[in-house]
Amino acid sequence: MRNGAKTAIVGGVFAAMIGGAAFGGYTLVDELGYGFEDEPKKSGPPSAAEVRAVTGEFFAAWEKGDTGSAARATNNAGEARPVLIGFKDAAGLVDVRITPGTPRGTTVPYRVRATVTHHGLRKPVAYSTRLTVVRGVTTGRALVDWKPTVVHPELKRKDDTLVTGTARTPAVKAVDRNGRELTREDHPSLAPVLGQLRAAYGERVGGTPGVELVVRHAGEVPDTPLVTLSEGRPGLLRTTLSARVQRAAERAVQRYPESSVVAVRPSTGEVLATANHRRDGFDAAFQGQLAPGSTMKVVTAATLIENGVVTADGPAPCPATTVRQGQTFGNITGMTPDPGADFQNSFQRSCNTAFIDLVDEQPIDDASLTRTAEDKFGLGRDNWRTGIASFDGKVPPSSGPDRAANAIGQGRVQMSPLAMASVTATAMTGEFRQPHLVPQSLDGREFATAEGLAPTTVVQLRRMMAATATVGTGAKAMAGLDGDIGAKTGSAEVGGQAKANSWFVGYRGDVAVAAVAERGGRGGDSAGPIVAEVLRSRG
Repeated sequence: MRNGAKTAIVGGVFAAMIGGAAFGGYTLVDELGYGFEDEPKKSGPPSAAEVRAVTGEFFAAWEKGDTGSAARATNNAGEARPVLIGFKDAAGLVDVRITPGTPRGTTVPYRVRATVTHHGLRKPVAYSTRLTVVRGVTTGRALVDWKPTVVHPELKRKDDTLVTGTARTPAVKAVDRNGRELTREDHPSLAPVLGQLRAAYGERVGGTPGVELVVRHAGEVPDTPLVTLSEGRPGLLRTTLSARVQRAAERAVQRYPESSVVAVRPSTGEVLATANHRRDGFDAAFQGQLAPGSTMKVVTAATLIENGVVTADGPAPCPATTVRQGQTFGNITGMTPDPGADFQNSFQRSCNTAFIDLVDEQPIDDASLTRTAEDKFGLGRDNWRTGIASFDGKVPPSSGPDRAANAIGQGRVQMSPLAMASVTATAMTGEFRQPHLVPQSLDGREFATAEGLAPTTVVQLRRMMAATATVGTGAKAMAGLDGDIGAKTGSAEVGGQAKANSWFVGYRGDVAVAAVAERGGRGGDSAGPIVAEVLRSRG
């Protein structure tokens, strides 16, 4: 009886409100009940006062563990609330204290301090992150723009979660080639690498799991450890890395956003360093798949020389443009055409048109570049066993304009910095030695093999790369480096980007390096300085 009365009363109130709305122009608001709002919906960027108000509301609710109220202060409560609940329950994070920093417009940095707990274990945790306040599309309210990184900066991928418990894999103590420990604190770029090494080799090297707060990723991606509550027994894992070269690589990529670099030892295939500077945390150094631009001309030059089309001293005219099946190809802005150029000159200046004309010569066919890449450089067979996930390139047979584009590192060619570092190493020595981070002796895995290059080809490639490093397009970046040096620049045009991706490969002594800086422009502008800094460190 009482329930029926209540329903009737609410229904009557609702009817009255609808009637009022018809005459007075009011709108209904409030997710818990009904009320009136006669102020117009706000527009434009949130004011400083609104930023303070909504962040204060959000932080206060988060600190109290009121996940519903905190979620409603965002522009996506449905996605925010499960993450906030997981922060408290699955991660066991309590005693939350948030200290806002100085806002920059609508962006607010802040420091989070909390205690992570698990079955009687407790440990403090602290980190910094930020949020941005936006105007709600439908309500006009100032709201926290929801992203998982609002809760923790390491929640970068969809379905990332915070979890505390017994680790899924045993710990490892990774050390470099000289026995120096490699930690994510000292070498932040190694975080994804160390996670993969731990997952692959933790049990093999005798580690035992501890209790940790981790970021758990979807699929087969290893957890990212954040805080250790109870130490397991780490197994000792020796890697091929050099702490000194790694430090140089870490410094170098920090100078350019969305950049990656890999250094290898040509005489052995050992990876000396790998580093990334990326917002998404992706290991593009080993797994990236990008058009390598004119750095691919190292492989194309080898193809032309080994097939008897040209020699370093042979003619390779550099016209302003050339046409293939209706598609016009040109050179970088400012390059002077040279009808009398030899191949070394066209290589060191990175003349696209010379290479495109030469790959039309007999006996070059649609699969010639593919055969050289696979048989001579060990690329594109998906059979490298480096110790972690890696991409060893893709050079598919192509006809028409794609055949021309492939020759200059565009078209359908895809490479990682790891693959291009290996290309540079093979060009230096003539022998393909599969890059690797973990010694083969640890698990007996089978390394990829390839034929390598003829000695006469190596002599010519090294001569042309040396000219590029000293008087060609790589000279500015390589300035000041002594000894036996060589380089090749590259810039890869990508649809929708205002600036090309910057690529650069170089060698010095027994170190070969490749780098990419997305949207970095010409090869010598961004990727070149990264490579040069790593080469200065030696191995």
